[in-house]
Amino acid sequence: MDRTLIPIWEKVLAEERLSLEDGIRLFETRDFPAVGRMADHVKSRRDGDRVFFVLNRHLNPTNICVLSCTFCDFAMKKGDPDAYEMSMEEILGHVDPETREVHIVGGHHPDWPFEKYEEIVRTIHHHYPDVQIKAFTAAEIDYFHRRWKVTPEESLARLKEAGLRSMPGGGAEVFSSRVHKLLLPGKSDANRWSDIHHIAHNMGIRSNATLLYGHVETYEERVEHMIRLRELQDETGGFLAFIPLEYQVGDTHLVPRQASAIEDLKTIAAARLVLDNFPHIKSYWVMIGEETASVSLHFGASDMDGTIGKERIAHAAKAASPAGLARNRVVQLIREAQKIPVERDALYNVVHVYEN
Repeated sequence: MDRTLIPIWEKVLAEERLSLEDGIRLFETRDFPAVGRMADHVKSRRDGDRVFFVLNRHLNPTNICVLSCTFCDFAMKKGDPDAYEMSMEEILGHVDPETREVHIVGGHHPDWPFEKYEEIVRTIHHHYPDVQIKAFTAAEIDYFHRRWKVTPEESLARLKEAGLRSMPGGGAEVFSSRVHKLLLPGKSDANRWSDIHHIAHNMGIRSNATLLYGHVETYEERVEHMIRLRELQDETGGFLAFIPLEYQVGDTHLVPRQASAIEDLKTIAAARLVLDNFPHIKSYWVMIGEETASVSLHFGASDMDGTIGKERIAHAAKAASPAGLARNRVVQLIREAQKIPVERDALYNVVHVYEN
């Protein structure tokens, strides 16, 4: 037993906020099971044995992108053999009447005007008015401003009018300025990402937040990222969930191998303990795999994301997960962890509880 964790456990029991030093200790300790037990305690205190999921589809309308982020296998330049642009018919083909959430992110296309993105949201909403649209990262909203001079306030207002309900959490990857300079020069930085989510929350648009981990970032940078998110959540209360995203080695090879399952579980557990004001921590099975995702339900995760469908970004980096999971398989994974599956919508309204 690592006795240096005792003061952290005492804070957890007293529902006191963890410090930067506490968060770093959660990553550095060899007493990995103890960190999991603390996170499971916090998760159980909040949600009992319930674990959430959604019937959703991931939609990536184009992989053509002006950026050249070092970690990305998805983005292509115009004229590349694997570059694509989806037609509206193809976009609608990714959605069906059972879908509760459509998650839209893609490349920073050099030629698509803002009205193109507005049309995508409006068309999906017109054909499927009951589907909740979660679309465009803060990095994309920032790009609309830089490329087309449409301010975040205007773009979000117009997208909301067209049918947008919430925003995904990607785009910043890691808030560290050191990592930003190394891996994603030209992309919106931590300050811009935070400002845009602040604007969205003030407009009644809820969002998620992410962390890309398992590459060149340090444990301290991971925890600093979480604490900055925690501070923003204190201000706005607009975040629904935090999603740790495991870097996929793919062809970029920033590191020689994927993060281990232990590293995945440790990151999920630390997130649950540090992000005390976030309603949910997701276990994103697409990147960490079904087995690790199921185990993570005992390490603080309260959400399995969803059925996904034709996801392209992680699989462009050769993620080993299947391309999609049906409702029955998600329910089975949650039950195998001896948890209660709860189907939800994009805003965490309960649709159905699978008691038996």
